[in-house]
Amino acid sequence: MDIGESLRELGPVDSAPLIEAVMSQEEEAWKVNQYRQQAYDVHTQTESLVMVFCDGWPEMEVTKESAWDDLKDSAVPLMHHIIEHYYPPGGTIIRAMAAKLKAGGVIAPHRDTHQSFTHSHRIHIPITTNPGVRFMINGRPHRFKVGNAYEINNQKNHSVMNSGSEDRITFIFDYLPPKED
Repeated sequence: MDIGESLRELGPVDSAPLIEAVMSQEEEAWKVNQYRQQAYDVHTQTESLVMVFCDGWPEMEVTKESAWDDLKDSAVPLMHHIIEHYYPPGGTIIRAMAAKLKAGGVIAPHRDTHQSFTHSHRIHIPITTNPGVRFMINGRPHRFKVGNAYEINNQKNHSVMNSGSEDRITFIFDYLPPKED
């Protein structure tokens, strides 16, 4: 969604339970759902723990995916807390996942073009990061801090580079607010 700025800092959140849940996942769990990596060239150097995904527009089917059972107890309360404090109630979470950018990996500059992205808020909650991670939005670098939440303007060109020696993991969810009358 075009939020009128590149990045909106939502502030501190209690992400410790989510971090613990994500970090406790076995390596095989990251390879179960490969849709993003196969469908989008920019995500070939990533892996995902997908909880919720949507298909279609404007009528959508939102489905619970492979990581739902493992992450729901920690992710759902945190997502609801963020929505309650920053967004209008009554909408729908249409995507939710932990996304890993491997050490040395790059997500090339792109804009999220599917119509659902132009209508939903994209929220990032850092799980891990390192000094070698650069998240670029509209040509400007941003550093995300573990323990905070952010909304990115996914309608602007954005990219991520992880030149560090550790993987970078971020929990991402898309919130589609209720339709305005």
